[in-house]
Amino acid sequence: MTETSFIPGPETIRAFRDALGCFGTGVTVITTFSNKGPAAITANSFASVSLEPALVLWCLANASNRYETFANARHYAIHVMAEDQHELAQGFARDGLDFSHADWTIGLNGIPTLRRALARFDCRLAARHPAGDHQILVGEVLSATHRPGKGLMFKRGQYGGFTDLV
Repeated sequence: MTETSFIPGPETIRAFRDALGCFGTGVTVITTFSNKGPAAITANSFASVSLEPALVLWCLANASNRYETFANARHYAIHVMAEDQHELAQGFARDGLDFSHADWTIGLNGIPTLRRALARFDCRLAARHPAGDHQILVGEVLSATHRPGKGLMFKRGQYGGFTDLV
């Protein structure tokens, strides 16, 4: 097995992405309402920030074709996807305006909410911080919902499930 070392920079972006891909993450779909109707984006850059006050964050690429919609959203919902919601997450990764494949309803503050997610955090934008080629969006959690089940995972460019340790 060969170990690769490098200094991150423009000429090593692929190697840096490969190194980051070693860290498995959960998969979220963030929803809001846009001037074109309901909008969604799939993201794996989600983290808790604070318990008091209740804050979470996610990161939005500056180059995203959904940047204006999500960077300017005052309210949004972050859905933690269940293991069996792979196609839904992948669908929103491709097209954030096509809700025809989703089971959804209108939730808090008129935000589209996806049914059957493992968890949902209904948020109000609390802060936006520029960070390189992304924006860090910090949301104040106004309401949270969760249910039992296994989460959808993303690692090394692939979706998968979680295996319990025995």
